[in-house]
Amino acid sequence: MTSPFLRLAGVTKRYDSRGGIADVSLEIANGESVVVVGPSGSGKTTLLRLIAGLERPDAGEIWLDGRKLAGDGRNIVPANERRVGFVFQDLALWPHLTVRGNLEFVADSVGIDARARPARILDVVGLCRIDAGYLDRYPHQLSGGEQQRVALARAVISSPRLLLLDEPFSNLDQELRSTIRADLAALQRNLRITAVYVTHDVGDAETLAHRTLTIRSAAVGG
Repeated sequence: MTSPFLRLAGVTKRYDSRGGIADVSLEIANGESVVVVGPSGSGKTTLLRLIAGLERPDAGEIWLDGRKLAGDGRNIVPANERRVGFVFQDLALWPHLTVRGNLEFVADSVGIDARARPARILDVVGLCRIDAGYLDRYPHQLSGGEQQRVALARAVISSPRLLLLDEPFSNLDQELRSTIRADLAALQRNLRITAVYVTHDVGDAETLAHRTLTIRSAAVGG
């Protein structure tokens, strides 16, 4: 029997005020695309941040490709060593850097050779259907859709094994949303990246998901 590519076993994360997740277990196969849905405050974003290593679980274990990432109330593998791409809900593009600068920063942080970076940037820009003429623009000079594509390019430039997306289309109008999610679905198929999406939109799930999971206050079910 093939081992799951991503496995969470009894993962719990609580905050002093409210929110978090409790006793979440799930298994995702290599190359699978999973959409996580659930009510506001159910812990969907917390789930992604735990997988990425941006939060520390209080209990439970997280495994990726046979490697234990977290357990015993601590992160074992730091976020920058997990090869996980993350598209944040607010995109979190660095405003003081150009599009090229945003991509170069990530390329440098994951150790892509400086001589190989220009070609890698152009490859990713092409994959994400970004006009190469935008490379020297700053985020505030881009439309919402263009910013979305740059955030995606920044997430995949490191050739991640796993892609996490938190409400990636929430700020787009319906027409642009449909276009970009279709492009994203094609990109994921081409790159064969395992992906976990958080979304409220049924259309996102229909286009992107092999499987949909529902997260509640204490568990995930699908």
